[in-house]
Amino acid sequence: MNTLLIYPEWPDTYWSFRHALPFQGKRSAYPPLGLLTIAALLPAHWAKRLVDINVRALTDSDLAWADVALVSGMLVQKDNLLVILARCRANGIRTVVGGPIASGFRELHRYADHVVIGEAEELIAPLAEDLDRGTAKPQYRASEMPLLDRSPLPDLGLINTRHYSSMAIQYSRGCPFNCEFCDIIEIYGRKPRTKSVAQVIAELEQLYRCKWRGAVFLVDDNFIGNKKNVKQLLPALAEWNNRHRRPFTFFTEASMNLADDPELLALMKAAGFIRVFLGIETPVEASLKEAHKLQNTQRSLLDSVRCIQQHGIEVMAGFIVGFDSDPDDVFDRQVEFIQESAIPIAMVGLLQALPGTQLYRRLEHEGRLVSDANGNNIDCNLSFIPTMSAQRLLEGYRSILKRIYAPDAYYERVRRFLDCYHPASRTRRSFSEYLALCRSVVKQGMLGNARVSYWKFLIDAATRYRHAFGTAVTLAIMGYHFCVVTEAVCRTD
Repeated sequence: MNTLLIYPEWPDTYWSFRHALPFQGKRSAYPPLGLLTIAALLPAHWAKRLVDINVRALTDSDLAWADVALVSGMLVQKDNLLVILARCRANGIRTVVGGPIASGFRELHRYADHVVIGEAEELIAPLAEDLDRGTAKPQYRASEMPLLDRSPLPDLGLINTRHYSSMAIQYSRGCPFNCEFCDIIEIYGRKPRTKSVAQVIAELEQLYRCKWRGAVFLVDDNFIGNKKNVKQLLPALAEWNNRHRRPFTFFTEASMNLADDPELLALMKAAGFIRVFLGIETPVEASLKEAHKLQNTQRSLLDSVRCIQQHGIEVMAGFIVGFDSDPDDVFDRQVEFIQESAIPIAMVGLLQALPGTQLYRRLEHEGRLVSDANGNNIDCNLSFIPTMSAQRLLEGYRSILKRIYAPDAYYERVRRFLDCYHPASRTRRSFSEYLALCRSVVKQGMLGNARVSYWKFLIDAATRYRHAFGTAVTLAIMGYHFCVVTEAVCRTD
């Protein structure tokens, strides 16, 4: 069985980092970890080929070779996924679609021959047997959320790691919290399941043998969902990384209660974590309560962010506007919080009612849904009727983006972060990082529209922030990506 695994293209969003990648000479931010794991679960005698459309185009020769196509992705990748399915169908290739999109796109069965809903560990073996026999069913649905000891090493032989700016590992699935807008808890549950320490170390060894050096993204939606297990993992992670002369730096996503645990923060820093993404959402407590994001209430969000930053870990964060409880001044309050907290990479989006979430069910009951959300939270086509007027919401949203990604405001935010940032240790710079600096100087310092702001910042980076010069350059490049995307979002016809 010739099996073609296809990963759809990411649209141009804040998360794609599309405009930052060329500085590093990379084609995509992360490899398609889900498909690489699926590939390892398929029968050994099947021939496998993976096409990540973010890295290269899907060719006619790929389609001519394939007997079956396995496609996986997220809801935000739906448009390109449908194009892929249409091409496969036109070439007479059976299609199987899984991943998060299978849980959030109810009409998927109209476009794919077989739909797989749920986690793959228990489903791949019977699906493969049925495909071999020609008796595959239209739908396969997982009856349980499997323990992760059944998850194999991803098949890294299917990709060229040099095309990616970071490698990816999954440690856990699920989150203990109950955010109304979140689809993670609907798909993966509220009881976090983790891999063993031995499994994670085996994945690091595999990356090391593949000669990967650099950033590793632990893709968990809440890395600290099971704090007890995480605290058993981190010392082993630190020991492995130190023994191999720290070839990897790590970053992940976590909940705000990370700031409550100095021991956990110290363990993460010692292991090599340099960055963490937090879902802050809003400084408006009434909106947090509305969204059931109680873990962010009854605390100083600013103090929590500063606590993490002072442990040598950069904070990235997500913010949302569009809650029913948002006051008229929410846009000013978001900007004030982002600037004061010195969070350089602040991803602000519009509230989306993703299919299957508590929010979707509530808005459906209230008769406020206009269409299904597409997973792209910077898309200004609202999928539900907000409490605030739609015009006011969109104008206010765009005003946030314009203000926080104005060059002077952005660089000042980075400076404030670097004032309190003290990384664990200086790492040896790679050739690609020096190349990124050269490209940044040319594209931002010589050809860019914000040349004056850029050079003021770069001079500060080389003098005031020599201890974190590499981080400063990286954030300057990230800022370029965010500025380009912001211009596109704020461009109105």
